Amino acid sequence: MAQAFFDILSSLGSCLNCFPSSPTLKINSRSFKILRLLGEGGFSYVYLVQDTSTAELFALKKIRCPFGAESVAQAMKEVEAYKLFRNSPHIIHSVDHSVASERGGGADPQSKTVYVLLPYYRRGNLQDMINANLVNHTRFPEKRLMHLFLGVCRGLKDMHQYRGGRPGAERMEMPANGGPDSAKRNTGKRRADAAAGADEDDETEQQRPLMDEEEDGVHIAGGGVRSYAHRDIKPGNIMISDSGSDPILMDLGSIAESPLPITSRSLAIATQDIAAEHSTMPYRAPELFDVKTGTVIDTKVDIWSLGCTLYACLVGKSPFEMRSDETGGSLSICVLSGDWRFPDEGPNAKKNKGKGPANGGGDVSSDPEAISKPVREVVRKCLKVEPGERPDIDELIAMVERVIEELPEDGTA
Repeated sequence: MAQAFFDILSSLGSCLNCFPSSPTLKINSRSFKILRLLGEGGFSYVYLVQDTSTAELFALKKIRCPFGAESVAQAMKEVEAYKLFRNSPHIIHSVDHSVASERGGGADPQSKTVYVLLPYYRRGNLQDMINANLVNHTRFPEKRLMHLFLGVCRGLKDMHQYRGGRPGAERMEMPANGGPDSAKRNTGKRRADAAAGADEDDETEQQRPLMDEEEDGVHIAGGGVRSYAHRDIKPGNIMISDSGSDPILMDLGSIAESPLPITSRSLAIATQDIAAEHSTMPYRAPELFDVKTGTVIDTKVDIWSLGCTLYACLVGKSPFEMRSDETGGSLSICVLSGDWRFPDEGPNAKKNKGKGPANGGGDVSSDPEAISKPVREVVRKCLKVEPGERPDIDELIAMVERVIEELPEDGTA
């Protein structure tokens, strides 16, 4: 913990002034006290901070960018995304952000750190709830779980069918501070070059900004829709509102415009590498494990991840973690072959009826009757190896709404 505090304080730059006598920092004109580390991964850390004036709690995400302009541009792409979907009730938004130069002994003058101030949700995320169920030998009431799942689907719909601004708005606004040269990149030119086989552009195809300069404040013709894929849907990236009733999608660093035609081998390799870095393996769609030239990567990757997420809520871990643990095989091979099953399926199925969590027994996997058929069918529909066989987000929402109608009220037979 002490090392974590030292890490953030030692790297604060000109626009993030710190006070050496206490773990306090300034973001633009506001002062915050650092309370504790909430989590970390890769080059990012998330801290719980408190506004010194209002005592309001926030989550502060620190993104280290040690590789100069390229890594700063990637971090700023995440900042753009927080602003892009700021009117969606099921997608997290940023409160403020700042970019600082690294300082201290031996720091590369090109190294930067991006700080993003985010809302803090005291209930934590869906993974925290899964962990609590495992510890307490309990499970989600199915109807409540499916309502939460429906909220996640609606948040993804706002990404998959982005129309700009709030629902019904006519104008798209260019996010401020879009990152180095982000407004100068031309998406149309990149796509044309990619189609012509220009490998040097293929390698940076996914680094283009989420929005282009010519779209700043421009009406979307005919009420047109742009599509984005999250690419890292998992329980740990789904926060729970303080009311406990609404899910909020977070961690938008993996977001990508969709669809992405894979027009060359170099673009296939770049896409696969980006997925390996930003998309969590047990929830990653098979088409991102082995990206092939001539295919198209689209929003169906999120539908797969939703299936894995729902399964994890029901069983305790993703279907492919479960299966690879059972067989001792490779997780990636399980994903690519679609090798998974519910705990009560197959020759080694557990048949310990009547002793599941609903009756005070073990985890959900010991109760074959704990998962209803309609809910199982939602998982099965999402976990089709062929993307074209998965439902799109509208079809999935309609399916989940039907399931909710069919399910009895929680606590009744």
